[in-house]
Amino acid sequence: MGKKVLILAGDAVEALEIFYPYYRCLEAGYDVTIAAPSAKKLQTVLHDFVDGVDTYIERPAYGLEAHASFADVDPTHFDGLIIPGGRAPEYIRLNEHVPPLVSHFFETNKPIAAVCHAAQIFATIPEVLKGRELTAYIACKPEVQVAGATYIDANLHTDGNLVSGHAWPDLPGLMRAFIQKLEG
Repeated sequence: MGKKVLILAGDAVEALEIFYPYYRCLEAGYDVTIAAPSAKKLQTVLHDFVDGVDTYIERPAYGLEAHASFADVDPTHFDGLIIPGGRAPEYIRLNEHVPPLVSHFFETNKPIAAVCHAAQIFATIPEVLKGRELTAYIACKPEVQVAGATYIDANLHTDGNLVSGHAWPDLPGLMRAFIQKLEG
C-alpha cells in the first residue's frame, strides 16, 4: 500500500508551496490529503518580490480543493506531513486541532516538511521544537527562536525527521529530502 501524506493548508496558502509538494507526492504514487479549517475550495496566493518594494507582494492565485477539515483528520493514518507557507500558517495555527496534529508527527518521528511561514505553526507547540534546528522565511526567525529552536540561515536544513526550507525556490531540495525520509 502506498504512503499517505497530509498537507495542512488554508486560504492564502502560497500557491507554489502547496501545488509543488501536492503534485510531487501524487507523482510519487502517494495518497495525499489536503486538510484545512473546512473542506472547501481554498484560495491560494502568489508571493513575489518586486524591485523597489521592501517585502514580498501578494496576488490571488489558483483555487485548490481541501479534501478534509482539520477536525476530521486522524494523524495516525498518515506517514508524513507537509506544511506550506504563505499567510495560512498565521491563522490556521489558532485552530484547536492543528497543534495536536502537528505534535503527533514530531512525537512519532514521522517525516515533516515545512517551508517558509510554516514555522509560525511551530510557535504554538514549543515543547516539540525546543532544541531543534530549522530554517524558515527570515521574518519567522523571532518565532523560531522564541519557541526554543535555533534558526539556521540556509535554504534547506534537516534536523531528524524535520526538513525545512526557506521559501518556494527551495522546494525541489525540500521535496527530495522529504521523500527520501518518507521512503527510508
